[in-house]
Amino acid sequence: MKTISIINLKGGVAKTLTAVSMAHILAVFHNKHVLIVDNDKQGNTSKAFRVHSYDTKTIADVLTARRIDPHEAILHTGYEKIDVMPANMNLIRANLEVMMDSTRPQQTRLRAALDAVAGEYDFCIIDNAPDINISTINALVASDDVIIPIKIDEYAFDGLAELKEQIENTRDDLNPRLRLAGCLITCFQRTEADKQGEEWLKAKPEYPVFDTHIRYSEKVTESTFAKIPIVEYSRRSGAAIDYVAFVHEYLERGKK
Repeated sequence: MKTISIINLKGGVAKTLTAVSMAHILAVFHNKHVLIVDNDKQGNTSKAFRVHSYDTKTIADVLTARRIDPHEAILHTGYEKIDVMPANMNLIRANLEVMMDSTRPQQTRLRAALDAVAGEYDFCIIDNAPDINISTINALVASDDVIIPIKIDEYAFDGLAELKEQIENTRDDLNPRLRLAGCLITCFQRTEADKQGEEWLKAKPEYPVFDTHIRYSEKVTESTFAKIPIVEYSRRSGAAIDYVAFVHEYLERGKK
């Protein structure tokens, strides 16, 4: 199972859209079994797949309960090949509880849970909160690849160096297989600011950038209200076309 963390320390950069779209495209277009882990207390990925609830176990239980079977916190979706480990506001409590529990390892709990189900999936995609807390560190420790969605604006690159440093520290100390797969430009519009921002980022060798960028589309907002992945909601929209191309590019890069 290849595990991918979607993360940026900024909000509003299309992290959840990217996680949901990748999962949907891998499952529907590439016939892959996908587990998507909602690692954000807002639970937007859980809501997107209509499994948000306070009546079922979530990632909070996986991080805090002893000897839990991770299957208890995995829910089926309306898509045959997509399952979700959901999240809700209980993740706030779970982060605090993990930090206060020094009786067992804190950073490897999610990895242990995912290892237990790895044989059932081809890919695991983790949608992370815009923060570095113990649950996001757990995600990095459990991941093979990191993808950083970036929306070009005045503050686009704030926190990028700090996030890269956290990735490198995690690789050095806890997860030698972790790599920054690349930055993904999202919400792209053909303005001079967006073009210059993309060119600036591509000129930085320390930040690999995917060739595909995701164009801005009003259909994206509509799809979130409908709780339907963008490629299913509006196949001909620029964002849908670009996400299909991006997933293809990611898979092709992985073969090299």
